[in-house]
Amino acid sequence: MLSAMRWTRILRSAKWPTGVTGLQHIPQPRNQLIQIYKATLTSLKDIPEHAVYRQAVEALTKDRLQIVESTEDSNAIEAKIGQGLVEEVISAAENELVLIEKMKIWKPYALTIALTNALLDGKSWK
Repeated sequence: MLSAMRWTRILRSAKWPTGVTGLQHIPQPRNQLIQIYKATLTSLKDIPEHAVYRQAVEALTKDRLQIVESTEDSNAIEAKIGQGLVEEVISAAENELVLIEKMKIWKPYALTIALTNALLDGKSWK
């Protein structure tokens, strides 16, 4: 009986293939998430603090980083974040990091400032 309980515990803690096409199993997901979230916060520093995009991504990233740093178990991380498998969370975080670099090039926050100034001056934004 004791042996069966030990095997059950091992099987529960094992991480199986994701079952999602194109999404590979990641052996150390916690470490990878911490790295990505810290890189995201560093990259966001190049976007002005008043930009709504920066504020939203920064708040979400800080919240998730706190969850990941305070939790060792990847199943618990999945449950607390609630975005599916931890591999899916990593994929989304990597995509956000790519988007940040594009936002730095596109500078949509500069357009927002120009529109706001034009509207305050009574000009048409068209």
